[in-house]
Amino acid sequence: MSEATQSMLTAESAEELLRQVFPGASVAEVIKRTGGEINTVFEIRCAPPTEPVIVKIYGERWRWKQEKEIHVYRLLEQHDVGPAPRILHSQDEQGPLGQTLTIMTKVDGVPLSAVKGDLPDADVRSVYRQLGACLARVHGIAQGSFGYLTTQIHDPEPTNSAYMRRQFDKKLAEFTALGGDPALHAAVKARLVERVGLFQHCSGAVLCHNDFHDGNVLVAEQPGGWAFTGFIDVENAIAADPLVDLAKADYYALLSDPARRQAFYEGYGPFRPMRRSASRSIASTTPWSSGTGSPPSARLIRCRGSRTTSGA
Repeated sequence: MSEATQSMLTAESAEELLRQVFPGASVAEVIKRTGGEINTVFEIRCAPPTEPVIVKIYGERWRWKQEKEIHVYRLLEQHDVGPAPRILHSQDEQGPLGQTLTIMTKVDGVPLSAVKGDLPDADVRSVYRQLGACLARVHGIAQGSFGYLTTQIHDPEPTNSAYMRRQFDKKLAEFTALGGDPALHAAVKARLVERVGLFQHCSGAVLCHNDFHDGNVLVAEQPGGWAFTGFIDVENAIAADPLVDLAKADYYALLSDPARRQAFYEGYGPFRPMRRSASRSIASTTPWSSGTGSPPSARLIRCRGSRTTSGA
């Protein structure tokens, strides 16, 4: 199967794949899933007793991410953190169908982003408490240094201060290259210089999901109400200060709703006042990039107490 035909996974080819994991599997349906921006994702439904699985096919440019996802999901499994997909099988392009792919368990539920507007307030608060508690467990997985994570930490930095300085320099350079406002660049840089001492209060790196937003967490309706059922998409995982994860989650999922934010942090648990100050500083100055190489829509970035719109 070439990359051009990734979207045409048939029941017959899916069954060929699954029988490497479940020899008696009989495929009933193949469903192309939404949400795979750079890879192709399918849900494979089988006749009982075989449970549904997910097949993720990696385009040639992104094959290196397969090893990263396998490493991170197995790390989560080793530490009993989840629910998250469990890796069942993987292969490179030399395997059946000629594609680099991974077969993993399917986490039940629908993306929170698809239903949160329809949930009762009490269920919303409960779900966000569960999300905070889950992210705290992820952050319980210590890492040896700070840096980008694949199957190891690339270009590791020994301290949070060194890593965060490097990341700010990198992201501000990208911001400028994408046509960002020079005045905002200068203001963010000045804010960083002013508050850079806060980074030293993180003594060690932890596993950070780095994309823990409503589109990557799943929920389902249960007898007692809607509940968190798991999370997905660890392609952006890093080894870093847990406040990087919290600041990004706050910016993308919590900023517009104080009730959600309160419930999330109730679930996450307490952290020291100095660390809370660092979290606010990170959230107010980081020019988040889109992660796909194209400029996202205008972002509202807080800087020195004022609000400025930028294309970062």
